[in-house]
Amino acid sequence: MKVVTIVGARPQFIKAAVVSPRLRQVAHEVLIHTGQHYDQTLSTVFFEHLPIPHPDYTLTAGSGTHGVQTGRMLVDLDPILQREAPDWVIVYGDTNSTVAGALAAVKMGIPVAHVEAGLRSFNRSMPEEINRVMTDHIATRLYCPTQQAVHNLAQEGIRTGVKLTGDVMDTLVDQTPDNLAVLNRYGIDSGQYILATVHRAQNTDDSGHLHSLLQAFMALPKPVFWPMHPRTRQKIHEFQLDALLTPPMMVVDPVGYQEMITLERHAYAVVTDSGGVQREACRVGTPTYILREETEWGELVATGQAVLTGWRTHDIVTAVREQRARPKPAIHAYDPVAMILEDLLRKEE
Repeated sequence: MKVVTIVGARPQFIKAAVVSPRLRQVAHEVLIHTGQHYDQTLSTVFFEHLPIPHPDYTLTAGSGTHGVQTGRMLVDLDPILQREAPDWVIVYGDTNSTVAGALAAVKMGIPVAHVEAGLRSFNRSMPEEINRVMTDHIATRLYCPTQQAVHNLAQEGIRTGVKLTGDVMDTLVDQTPDNLAVLNRYGIDSGQYILATVHRAQNTDDSGHLHSLLQAFMALPKPVFWPMHPRTRQKIHEFQLDALLTPPMMVVDPVGYQEMITLERHAYAVVTDSGGVQREACRVGTPTYILREETEWGELVATGQAVLTGWRTHDIVTAVREQRARPKPAIHAYDPVAMILEDLLRKEE
C-alpha cells in the first residue's frame, strides 16, 4: 500500500512524528511538506529534532491570503498525486494544508484519511473551522480524538468511516523528556513564569484585541515568557504596540518541540490561543487559559482543565490570578496510532 501524507504546519509535523515512523513499517509512505510554515523556527527545526522522515516533496506555498495560499497548494499537489497515485492520502488537523490536501486527493478519486476529525469550535468566522468542516465532509476515514468529535460528526450526518482513536499527539507529549537547558538559557525558574503564545488571526489582526492581550500580559501575577510567532511580531510592529513589550515580559523566537513541552510542564500557567498548545499544556497538567471565545477542545473546558478567557484584559487577569483552571492527571490507556493503522490497512469487506 502506498500512502501520501500531507503536512505543512507545526501541529502536523508533531502528529506525523508519531504516525509516520510506524506507518513506514507497514506501508510505503510519501511525505509532502506544503511549505505553509516555512520559517526555520516553525518548520525546519521540527524535522531536525523530531523523528519525522525528510519530505519527499517540499512545496512553496509561503504566505498570502487563505485563498491564495490554498490555491498554490492545489496547483502544486495535483501533479504530484497524479505521479504517485497513492492508495490513501492522510491529512491532519485544520490548516490550509489539510483542506488543500483533501481537496486535491478527492478530486482524483483518492480516498482521504483525516486524523483529528470532528473537532468543532462552532465559529464559522475562523478559517480553521471551515477547513475542519470541509475536510470531514469529503474524507473517507475520520479518526476522532474525542467522543465529542464523534458526536459532532453524527450531528452533521457523518457516521460512516468514523472511529474514536484518541489524540496521536498525546503519545509524543507523554514520551518527550524535559530539556531543562531551556530554563537555564533564558534564566527562568520552574513555576515562576507564565508561558504565552498568540497567533490566531482574530487576536493578531485586530489592534484592539492585541492591545488588550499585551496589557493583560503585563498585569499577570508572574512574568510572561513569550516565544513569539513571526507573524505576531510583525502585527505588533504594524500596530505600533512595541512599547508594550517591556520587562519583566520576555519575548523570544519560537522554540523547538522538546523545549516547548518543557516550558509547558514547568510554567505556573499557560495562556494561549493555539489549539495544539492548549492540548499539550493540559496533557502535562498545567493550568491553561484560552485567549478565545470558544475552543474546538471543549472537553478541556468542561472538565476544568482549561478556562476560556477571551481577549479582554480584565477577564484574562482575573482568571489567572484566581487560578480557575483545575488540572487533572493525564490518562495513558490507549494507542491511537495502532488503532489508526489497523483501520487504514484493513481490507474492505
